Parts: sequence; structure tokens; C-alpha cells
Amino acid sequence: MITAITHQNMKDINKPHQPFNVIGKIIPEFIDGAWSYTECLLDAPYEKNYPASELNCEDFINNPHQIIYFYYDENECVGQIEITKNWNGYALIQNIAVAKNSRKKGVGAQLMNAAIEWAKASGLSGLTLETQDINVSACRFYNKIGFRIGGVDTMLYANLDTAHEKAIFWYMKF
Repeated sequence: MITAITHQNMKDINKPHQPFNVIGKIIPEFIDGAWSYTECLLDAPYEKNYPASELNCEDFINNPHQIIYFYYDENECVGQIEITKNWNGYALIQNIAVAKNSRKKGVGAQLMNAAIEWAKASGLSGLTLETQDINVSACRFYNKIGFRIGGVDTMLYANLDTAHEKAIFWYMKF
């Protein structure tokens, strides 16, 4: 079941936020005006965890400019997506998280469908999000459901300990 954030369920914020397995990286290419990518898989995958979102949940409750949806499986919050109206006419997915034991079970797709519905109802032209080149599983998922690479930023993380990672910007136009 998917539900929007409320005062009653805001305690569930970041519950689905868990580490993911780094199995390789994607190698994006821009050829003849279009992006594509190949994968370079690792012999020894490792686990990675990014910090959880630091949000003022009150800002998302009954706000026409942003929303958080939770996915519940038998009263357990196993998925979360944070969406805002972006300046460029897209809905920006700031974060999507699915608990480890619920991955590859359709939770992410259902959260994305909720984001699509919200974006369309808000008069936006599509969805956008950013992920890292080392998050191959996420990149595969975005590509599978219809997102396309719109750009790559090699400097976004330059001042962080993740400086070796590239930011991949994905778009789904309606």
C-alpha cells in the first residue's frame, strides 16, 4: 500500500534507507547527440551506504509543491520516495529507498508510478533524478522503467570522499 506522508506516519521517515551492493559502475557515452552506457562489473562487489535524508517532514505534509510517499507491506514501511516540483518543469525525485528484503519485488516501480501520477496531476512534464555511476542496480532500474540519461557531472562530488564517482542525471519525459 502506498500512502502520502502524514503527521501519523512521519515517524517512518528513512526506515527503508539501507545499504546497497556496488557491483560495478556504468560507463556513459554521448554519441551523435544521444546518451548510452555500458557496464563494468566488479569481481568483488562491496556494500555502500549514503547518509539518510535530513528532512523537515512537516514541509511535505499537504504541500502542493512536494510530497513523500511511503510503501507499506503489512504495516511495515519498506519504501519511500521524496518528490518536489523542480524549476525546470520536471518533478525531481530527491530520494527513493527500498528496504533490502523488499528489493526486486516491485516496490520501487510502484513508488515510481505514484511519482508519475503526482507529477502529471501537478502539470509537470516528466521526472528527473540523479544517481551515481557506481549504483548499477539503480541505473538498470531507471533505464528499465523508461528513464534516459540526460547528462553526466564529473565534478559534483569533487570535494567529497566520493570524488571518484560520477553523477548521472536521468529523465523521464511524459
